Amino acid sequence: MSNLLINKAFKFRIYPTKEQETLIVKTIGCSRFVFNHFLAEWKDAYKETGKGLTYSACSAELTKLKKELVWLKEVDSIALQSSLKNLADAYTRFFKKENKAPRFKSKKNNLQSYTTKHTNGNIAIVENKIKLPKLGYVRFAKSRQVEGRIMSATIRRNPSGKYFVSILTETEVQPLEKTASSIGIDLGITDFAILSDGRKINNNKFTSRMEKKLKREQRKLSRRASNAKNNGIDLRDAKNYQKQKIKVARLHEKVMNQRNDFLHKLTTEIIKNHDIICLEDLNVKGMLRNHKLAKNISDVSWSGFVSKLEYKAKWYDKTIVKISRWFPSSQICSHCGHNSGKKSLDMREWICTNCKTHHDRDINASLNILNEGL
Repeated sequence: MSNLLINKAFKFRIYPTKEQETLIVKTIGCSRFVFNHFLAEWKDAYKETGKGLTYSACSAELTKLKKELVWLKEVDSIALQSSLKNLADAYTRFFKKENKAPRFKSKKNNLQSYTTKHTNGNIAIVENKIKLPKLGYVRFAKSRQVEGRIMSATIRRNPSGKYFVSILTETEVQPLEKTASSIGIDLGITDFAILSDGRKINNNKFTSRMEKKLKREQRKLSRRASNAKNNGIDLRDAKNYQKQKIKVARLHEKVMNQRNDFLHKLTTEIIKNHDIICLEDLNVKGMLRNHKLAKNISDVSWSGFVSKLEYKAKWYDKTIVKISRWFPSSQICSHCGHNSGKKSLDMREWICTNCKTHHDRDINASLNILNEGL
């Protein structure tokens, strides 16, 4: 089995000094300005000529813009070019009907970041510090070794006020040994996943467990916002409001980290132990329109689970098989294949009228998903 070249990201928390922090915020702001400026130009050009702009035309225009707006020279020039490249790529995907048209970036977005490319050793790791363009050496929490050739780095500021760097590398991975084992997975809400080997993976309900605390802190945030407004204070200058805002953001971040950790451990275990993984091709977007289920569905994060399974399968030479979402996995007897018609959701166990096999509804569904997938 030959090794496979893949792109892999390594994420670390960074601890910038006050000066570095200021420069990061400036770079994020300038990258956003460049994106929005050229998006407006792109839209104008499209209205007038029926054609958009090109990356190279915008790049030449950016050089002129820097002479007019001197403050653009204070930040990493590669980050500004990356912002342009992101815009051009977003339009390419839009014309291929892969995503919606690019929209203007807002200061109020939860996620604020910029990306810079690796050239001539401008991104490097030296002991417990990472060298980044314009920022110099930044202290970081080195939780593991970075493997492979560094390609780029994305610097991000979370709503909680913490800073992170995500280093993208090109590295070799070794395909895992074949196990000659296949598994069917039925995703649920009561249990997160039901596997065809009879296991039920507990739904940890990360958001629900934190709900009381979140509600309490969010109510506090609302009170502080209305107090500031009543006293004629701008929210940006209301210290108590800003402190509380960070507290709420940190709670949300904690939930997200717990969920991510759970999904990574589960997907790695499934990929290691099985060669073929069969699951339903779920329409999560459509399901989220159901207001009764939306909260529970976003809490279990099926999309995150499936995307992690997919890229890990690609890395380690395993196979993901998606079966049609219209396949009646809950209605068919996995033993004899008889379909005795639709069963209401509250029927958790049933006996096949044809072969008299007793079924647990969810395990039966996962067995049908496996059989159909194979």
